[in-house]
Amino acid sequence: MRRWFLVSLLSIGLAFAYTHRTNISFVLPDPKFIALFGLTDSGRGTLTSAFFWTYGLLQIPAGSLVDRFGTKWPLACGLFLWCLVSTATGLAQTFWMMLVLRLLLGMTETIVTPAGLRWIRDHFEERRRGFATGIFFSGSKYGPAVAAPVAAWLITRHGWRSMFIVQGLAGLAWLIPWLLLASGGRGPARTVAAAPAADETVGSLFRSRIMWGTLIGTFCYNYFVFYALSWLPAYFVERRHVSLNSMGIFTGFSYGGMAAVAILGGLAADWCIARGANPLATRRGFTVAGLLIASTEILGAATESINGAVFFSILSMAGLGLATANYWSLPQTAMPKAMAGRVAGAQNMALTVAGIAAPLITGWLKQWSGGYAAPMAVIGVLMIVGVGAYITLVRTPKLATG
Repeated sequence: MRRWFLVSLLSIGLAFAYTHRTNISFVLPDPKFIALFGLTDSGRGTLTSAFFWTYGLLQIPAGSLVDRFGTKWPLACGLFLWCLVSTATGLAQTFWMMLVLRLLLGMTETIVTPAGLRWIRDHFEERRRGFATGIFFSGSKYGPAVAAPVAAWLITRHGWRSMFIVQGLAGLAWLIPWLLLASGGRGPARTVAAAPAADETVGSLFRSRIMWGTLIGTFCYNYFVFYALSWLPAYFVERRHVSLNSMGIFTGFSYGGMAAVAILGGLAADWCIARGANPLATRRGFTVAGLLIASTEILGAATESINGAVFFSILSMAGLGLATANYWSLPQTAMPKAMAGRVAGAQNMALTVAGIAAPLITGWLKQWSGGYAAPMAVIGVLMIVGVGAYITLVRTPKLATG
């Protein structure tokens, strides 16, 4: 039970990370915040994108750090620093101060995903890894789900600064159980890597067809995720004309459905694998099905009904949840165990590119077109591109294809 408790604790740590990196999206519709920093739509996209400028650059170094030193202390130091940076964001007075703090937040959060995935790879065998990964990554969904209504309440009652300060300080409490219960070393080697481990340099990652398919699919998946994390609250307020409090509820339900399905999708894939199904084909199948369901987001963009928009928001993000545990587990299944941290870092780089692109492109398209139809059409196209990448490239468990 200890390892299940610790993977749940890792999930809570990831929930704080996503809460801190996305809470700026809840103040983007706030007229007082917009006026204070003189923000245009492009400026709003820049602030939400800036986090990923530093986050992406340091992903593979963070993965190498975890591969060398383990999970406990790198993750503890990273969380302590990013909580302080998130708290300091509530004190920002100018656009440039806010921008620098977003860059620092990206730098300090780099460790969280490589550390979590490395810990899971070290402590869980293949037939349980999907469920463990689903629990871990559900934190990236239920964190914003819980934060959305809380953030809306704090903003309306106490102002936007209180949101950053309260949520930043709350994260520090996570350190107590982690430092008490996490071991300093690595867990037992429970599985044999599915791929040959003769060539384990960073360069070998990018000679793998599976890795490239995974990187393309990861970008497409996360383009939608970071559209939602940066612009979904503004979409509900500006396009659907709901109040800040209603925005928090609708956004919370969308993220909540995604979190629940992420756990169930990982568990279902593990169930199939435990009964003899091919691990790579099973996880790929769940990922493809999830992306196809996520593409129904374009139907929400087309409807004029608020209820319809909310329904398709929840449905499409539930599709993302179906893919979550399995698209992260795919390269961990197919690539060498000794490279688990670097594989996670490379995959997180693709996530980072999406995190940079989605807020900026959405802001530019919204400013150019005057609405959300064009940004949401891009998402629908990318979901289909992701399906194609997984079907055509992620096919055999080989490190390099020659």
